[in-house]
Amino acid sequence: MKLSHIGIGVACVVSLVIVSAATGYQPESDMKQQVTEAGSPDQASPSSEGMTVQYLEIVTPMVDETCEALGNAHGVEFGDPIPEFGNARTADLTSGGRIGVRAPMRATETPVVRPYILVDDIKASVEAAEEAGATIAIPPMEIPGQGMFSIYILGGIEHGLWQL
Repeated sequence: MKLSHIGIGVACVVSLVIVSAATGYQPESDMKQQVTEAGSPDQASPSSEGMTVQYLEIVTPMVDETCEALGNAHGVEFGDPIPEFGNARTADLTSGGRIGVRAPMRATETPVVRPYILVDDIKASVEAAEEAGATIAIPPMEIPGQGMFSIYILGGIEHGLWQL
């Protein structure tokens, strides 16, 4: 097996682990305990349930292969490219969010897995990130009919925020 194949395999495994975390997979006993402590999951708002991944973005030069691997592993089908999402192909998450896989949009954009955390007030969240030392890569921006998003970089890691 070539080293490049190992790297691709590691990237796929990492993506699958992140998707499992983002979709909220928990063993049944943990889920029962969480529901007992927090009430019905349907009653929770972004502020009352901690953090919710609204959008999980995977940027890769291997869009079709990534969609196929994730689709086969999780029994989902990715749709056609959506221009408002940088031509990402998307699938719904069981948490109510969405996962998107797209190609880099510029020559300098490197592959990344970027979760967008649902927030009640994106402007206040961006300010809090700045106060913590983050660099704002994309200030709050609206995607018509989808909400607002922002990206900041802190400690070399890209973080996304999403407000409905």
